Amino acid sequence: MISDKVAFVFPGQGSQSVGMMESFGASPIVRSTFDEASEALGEDLWRMAEEGPAEKLSLTINTQPLMLTADVSIWRAWCESNNLRPDIVAGHSLGEYAALVAAEALDLRDAVTLVRFRAQVMQDAVPEGIGAMAAILGLDDDKVMVLCAAQTVPNNCVEAVNFNGPGQVVVAGHKGAVERLIEAAKEAGAKRAVLLPVSAPFHSTLLTSAAEHLRARLREVTIKSPQIALIHNVDVAEHRTPDEIREALATQAAKPVRWTETMHTMTARGVTHVVECGPGRILAALGKRGMPEAEIFALTDNTALEKAAQILV
Repeated sequence: MISDKVAFVFPGQGSQSVGMMESFGASPIVRSTFDEASEALGEDLWRMAEEGPAEKLSLTINTQPLMLTADVSIWRAWCESNNLRPDIVAGHSLGEYAALVAAEALDLRDAVTLVRFRAQVMQDAVPEGIGAMAAILGLDDDKVMVLCAAQTVPNNCVEAVNFNGPGQVVVAGHKGAVERLIEAAKEAGAKRAVLLPVSAPFHSTLLTSAAEHLRARLREVTIKSPQIALIHNVDVAEHRTPDEIREALATQAAKPVRWTETMHTMTARGVTHVVECGPGRILAALGKRGMPEAEIFALTDNTALEKAAQILV
């Protein structure tokens, strides 16, 4: 049994892939979680995860409920296998909704219909082909923000929207401005600067209308005080009341994901072990850079889950 603190983190869009839940297919709790979410949406999410095609999985309106369900199903598999619960939870962008479900602040059925709505209003906020996102690797945060300001002109903006780790920033905005930023970043010495295959400029001010629609919808959703400390993306703070949580979720849609600061906060709170609860290893990879002293686990299959439990429990 470890005596230090454990954090569970939940990934969002970008971790999806066809067959991503195959290794958990024999788990009754995983399948029942997918059944619950599928019934809420009137759509077979398990079949979508297993059969794809990849283009269907990549549609925002599918990715968001699918990833939420995958994250929560793996969380439930963990809870069924042992009694260890984290001291802190957090989720990257969409993953924050899975973290809220894990913290018993949000019901899965409510969450899955809410993120389907979130996906739709985010997609509708900017016509296809108008916005874009790009990953910038090898430049510090301040440099990227300076470059964004230099490439922003009236009615054509680019902003830093995901601070994912040291030297890893994602930008978003109007497509022309993002393309100019890519060239400017390369000239400034970026190791890599590439467009991302996404359908909207997520977390940028171009999604302000989506945030407003989401704020209105959140008033209709039952939210409770989290039973586990949860660090929110938008302000790297812990919120306890339903209204504070609603505002953090609404604002998040058009504000940056401050993941680097989230990792630093977890370290400051004594977290020494981090578990990525979802398909893939994106947050585990970021954790190795942002929390180099922590031991990192990724629950990508039953074997990984059992190994993590042997060490942590």
